[in-house]
Amino acid sequence: MNVLDTTFPDVKILTFETFGDERGLFAETWSENYRDQLPLSPNWVQDSFSISRHKGTIRGLHVQTPPGEQIKLVRPIRGSIFDVVVDIRHGSPTFGQHFSVTLTAGDNRQLLIPPHYAHGFCTLEDDTEIFYKLSGLYHPETYIGIRWDDPALKIDWPVSTQDAVLSDKDQILPMLADLPSVFTD
Repeated sequence: MNVLDTTFPDVKILTFETFGDERGLFAETWSENYRDQLPLSPNWVQDSFSISRHKGTIRGLHVQTPPGEQIKLVRPIRGSIFDVVVDIRHGSPTFGQHFSVTLTAGDNRQLLIPPHYAHGFCTLEDDTEIFYKLSGLYHPETYIGIRWDDPALKIDWPVSTQDAVLSDKDQILPMLADLPSVFTD
């Protein structure tokens, strides 16, 4: 596994090697042996899976607050996504800034997201499937989020506001300026 840096020191892209032959291929996407290479030391406790039927589906921007923080490891297993993390640590020099990357099934890349970043993605293809490893269990009472299209974030999403497919919950998320100060730098 290779660990690639991003614009945020603790957000990483992890790449993994595949081994193929006439039968197909094999890949090791996580191993305890990788832990020492990461800025965070995740103890994975939950795996999750999502299917988004339509291109232009937005999921996010979400985060779990204390005591339910989660480190996430995200990768598409079918289709592709425009993946985004936003620094929501009040007092951080990068507060409100984002990092984005396109991840595609078969490109052998996954995104490691620390607990103090809001996370979301937009599907770039119909029937996109995403696999998540999580270091904490989902607790609805610790869930918060911010609007995906908040102009203060300056995210150049690959879908227009009128064409985006959103859950009812994501449509009413607050703007970054209205987010409580949960994480500090």
